[in-house]
Amino acid sequence: MENKNTIKKFWEDSYLTSLKTKVTSVIGNQITVHETIFYALSGGQESDHGTIGDYVVEKAEKRGKDILYTISANHGLKVGDTVLMKIDWDRRYKLMKLHFAAEIVLELVYHHFPNITKVGAHIAAEKARIDFEMHESISPHIQHLQEKAQSIIETNQQIISAFSDVENERRYWKIEEFSQVPCGGTHLKRTAEIGKIRLKRINPGKGKERIEIYLGDPS
Repeated sequence: MENKNTIKKFWEDSYLTSLKTKVTSVIGNQITVHETIFYALSGGQESDHGTIGDYVVEKAEKRGKDILYTISANHGLKVGDTVLMKIDWDRRYKLMKLHFAAEIVLELVYHHFPNITKVGAHIAAEKARIDFEMHESISPHIQHLQEKAQSIIETNQQIISAFSDVENERRYWKIEEFSQVPCGGTHLKRTAEIGKIRLKRINPGKGKERIEIYLGDPS
């Protein structure tokens, strides 16, 4: 039986920047494709930017096991058309780095504060953030968390990314002797790709603490 759901090639190879694929449905300016490298907003990680054919993707959203792409209203595409999909690689690579930096920081926070609750996260191209329910300042721990995360990054460990449940498209990442975490994002191959990171504490409101994560050395 033919697979009717969008095949997520970004899980097979998150370093692909272009892909020829076929249009599988068209409803107005929303389309689906057979295979995709174009990640849709999920788990706090922003959607990719890029094009399908000659059209800029205005929005990418998950619909069950499909990904629905919104493009120009006068696109003219039809079911069965072959199109070239391209993503903004510079942006995707920043998202991948910040995503995994945030994953490492989050696990370290969990190790340090076993009863803490994460209440939000967002991964953009310029920074990542993680929000926690917390009634004390996390500031005294920021330097230690940054140093510990940087030490893990610099060991250049392999990042394993695979399915835990193929049928339901559940995936995980794993670093040996550190952690294994459910996650369906786009992942790096090795931790050293992240490079230098810096952390910043923000107080977004009473009873909450936020850690912001940036790439690069402090300016």
